[in-house]
Amino acid sequence: MDAAQPVLHNEPGEGACSKPGQRCPAERATGQNSMKHRSSREFFAYWDRMRGNASAPDRSDIEPSAVRELLGDIFVLSYDSEAGYPFRVAGTRVCALLDRDMKDRSFSALFSPEARGEIENMIAVVAEETLPAIAGLTATSENGETAHLELLLLPFSARAHAPISLTGVLAPFETGLSRLADFGLTSYRYLHRQEKLLPRAIRKLQVARGFMVYEGLR
Repeated sequence: MDAAQPVLHNEPGEGACSKPGQRCPAERATGQNSMKHRSSREFFAYWDRMRGNASAPDRSDIEPSAVRELLGDIFVLSYDSEAGYPFRVAGTRVCALLDRDMKDRSFSALFSPEARGEIENMIAVVAEETLPAIAGLTATSENGETAHLELLLLPFSARAHAPISLTGVLAPFETGLSRLADFGLTSYRYLHRQEKLLPRAIRKLQVARGFMVYEGLR
């Protein structure tokens, strides 16, 4: 997949989503270069292959044996706002970070009150608009230190008369962490598929001041 070179952390005037309650899926980051953690990059690459030309794969397309080494960082959420988007599945490393079995527990409840609205809005965009997203998180460890993590959220294709769910990765950059709490959202981007022009459908007209000008054939 061709990819742009976006910076994960928000910069002034960059246009990244950083305001509470803001829905801004027009952010044009694309591909694995938005991701810092190996688990995020590898799971996104697999998810991307499985979706083919669709906007998202079916949940049945994701084969656990194909991502065996990543399973500890992977989770599946139910798209149920009233229940706080509970975990359907939580990998062993995810549960170890939180020091408890997370199955059926609320995902959004992990976040501080200030960040909860933003993460719930982000989940809504991923699930309803079928857009993957990548985010930088912080959390407080049991000894009071700040931990840094990466969150990847990936949609599944919707099935008629079936509950909506989404998957992703929660992976820390530090080691030896446990009992993380009070999660915060430091930055996030929605990942748009790179648009391509087919060579047979365009005709080069001219080169002017370093810009290539194209005309779409009708």
